[in-house]
Amino acid sequence: MSRIGKLPISIPADVDVTCTGLDLTVKGKFGTLNNTLPNVLKIELNDGILVVRLIENTRKAKALHGLYRTLVNNMVVGVSEQFEKTLTLVGVGYRANVQGKSLILNLGYSHPVDITIPDVISVEVVQNTTIKIKSCDKETLGLFAAQVRSWRPPEPYKGKGILYQGEIVQRKAGKSGKK
Repeated sequence: MSRIGKLPISIPADVDVTCTGLDLTVKGKFGTLNNTLPNVLKIELNDGILVVRLIENTRKAKALHGLYRTLVNNMVVGVSEQFEKTLTLVGVGYRANVQGKSLILNLGYSHPVDITIPDVISVEVVQNTTIKIKSCDKETLGLFAAQVRSWRPPEPYKGKGILYQGEIVQRKAGKSGKK
């Protein structure tokens, strides 16, 4: 049995969880998330505690047990608190702004980069070089942050690019540092 999978999930008062067969719906103040569990697992809901249980004791079921417990926990946390990622633009002339449902980035290319913001994500630009991305869906949030970052990943020589908050770029010496 998975050590993570057997942990119970406590449900906050402002979150509504609905289980119909293998379909799970979680509603909170920040949105609604849906997921379908594989048929080797089941969910038990008892007075504010949610537990993911194994139906059969196979290798595949054990592998999915901890994964789906974590996915369900992320759904509960997301609709009650929201997840947040912060990106920092490092470079001369790099800046960002939000216009409607699109994020406009100036990253040193000859043209501005226009990225469409999904509906479940909210983007806020603080100062011109800090982007705060919030969502109740952790998977969509990480995917969007990686998509934004892919336009200018940090490079090791000058440290320029789009960095996650708290990320440290391991710097390299250039050609003159090889002596």
